[in-house]
Amino acid sequence: MSTRNGVWQALDERLKLSDFTYPVPRHANTVAYSLGGISLIGFIVLIVSGILLAQYYDPVPQLANDSVRAITQGVHFARILRGIHYWAAQVVMLTVLLHMFRSFITGSFKKPREANWIIGVGLLAVTVGLFFTGTVLKWDQEGFEALEHNIAIGHLLGGLGHWFTPAFTEHVPLLVRLYIAHINILPGILLLLLAGHFWLIKKHGISARPGQPVGEMLPFTAHLKHLGKYALVFVGIVLILAVLRPPAVGPAPVEGIEVTKPPWPFLSLFAVENWIGISGLFWASAVLFILLLLVPFVDRSPHAVWRRRPVFIALGVLLLVVLAGLGLLAWLTPGAVHVGG
Repeated sequence: MSTRNGVWQALDERLKLSDFTYPVPRHANTVAYSLGGISLIGFIVLIVSGILLAQYYDPVPQLANDSVRAITQGVHFARILRGIHYWAAQVVMLTVLLHMFRSFITGSFKKPREANWIIGVGLLAVTVGLFFTGTVLKWDQEGFEALEHNIAIGHLLGGLGHWFTPAFTEHVPLLVRLYIAHINILPGILLLLLAGHFWLIKKHGISARPGQPVGEMLPFTAHLKHLGKYALVFVGIVLILAVLRPPAVGPAPVEGIEVTKPPWPFLSLFAVENWIGISGLFWASAVLFILLLLVPFVDRSPHAVWRRRPVFIALGVLLLVVLAGLGLLAWLTPGAVHVGG
């Protein structure tokens, strides 16, 4: 027995690495069916870069903006590191949305995978929460106005939203508590949901392509090799963007005004808020997530092929078009004052 085989056998005996050789369908290696894995790669990049950035960030409101500026100007390679964190967040937000849309189109939420769809909706909510709190932590005008919206919704919810307001505690600034949520609470929830998500995938297997036979099966280790290639592409794209288009550092915020628009994931909600006000922002978000949660309980037919589900596919595409249209409208039209002024 060669030394290599002996080492593998010793490790496998103790760590059960051979358990990772379970079969998965070949189509799991395609980009469309690897979006979840690509999102996981992005989360790993975000965690590593976030831990490094946290060593230099000060969440105290009086110092937060200056600490971001100091990171980009006074710490070696930190400007690129912050760019990696920023662009990884943008890409992960996109891949998570695409992953959910692909799962909807291919009927991957159908029996027996309903619970995993619900966990996926939870993962989307946590991803949005991480994106939002990360926006606030910059503590420029955009971040400050995002926090003002957070407070306004907290007041709108009454006792249920008390945690989201400064009144929850007078001794710890809300920015500090959102920082704790960003680096501790939300990542903890994310890891728990990911564990459940992957456990259910392992139990039920990767969903088949609609209307097609399962086809050739490959060991999961081969799938990991493909994910490794996607990881290199992901890191390469994010690194190039971080170098060529580093995120700007805005000036310290000014209270009493509202002059910015939110980042792209929230533009469609911003358009609703322009029409209805701050309550529209909350209710539109709530309705959207409720609709997502209801998907596996409404589309109950056994068919996964999109041609056999014309009504639900049409409704899903219509919702996507409406959200895209609202986002474009918000991007093209001037902003409005909702909570400031």
